[in-house]
Amino acid sequence: MTFAYDYPLMGAFMTMLWFFLFVIWIMILFRVFADIFRSHDMGGFTKALWIIFVIFLPFLGILVYVLARGDNMAQHAQEDAQAQDAAFQSYVKQAAGTSGPADQLAQLAALRDSGQITAEEFEAGKAKILA
Repeated sequence: MTFAYDYPLMGAFMTMLWFFLFVIWIMILFRVFADIFRSHDMGGFTKALWIIFVIFLPFLGILVYVLARGDNMAQHAQEDAQAQDAAFQSYVKQAAGTSGPADQLAQLAALRDSGQITAEEFEAGKAKILA
């Protein structure tokens, strides 16, 4: 490390390198904690042990967790992304208001075909929708 302080530019580079490595480590730490809490395949006791391990031996704990459960972390992230996408798609459909006149007529026709309403009720509903 004496090489870094013999040259000021190299000192600035090493400071930036350590800073960015620290930020990356913090990001991984938050990701591991989030994965511990959202894991449905672990019980409460196992989660508590992982949290204690990560808190008291942070570098080793995160390394071991990523090595032991890295594939599960990817699966959990994928499941969360799919759930968020499904919720977003549902919201978009609900907000767009897909119940236009054509949809209402199709629903009326389905009710008539299933025998839940009569032909007269269908015609009255159709006139109301088209009016």
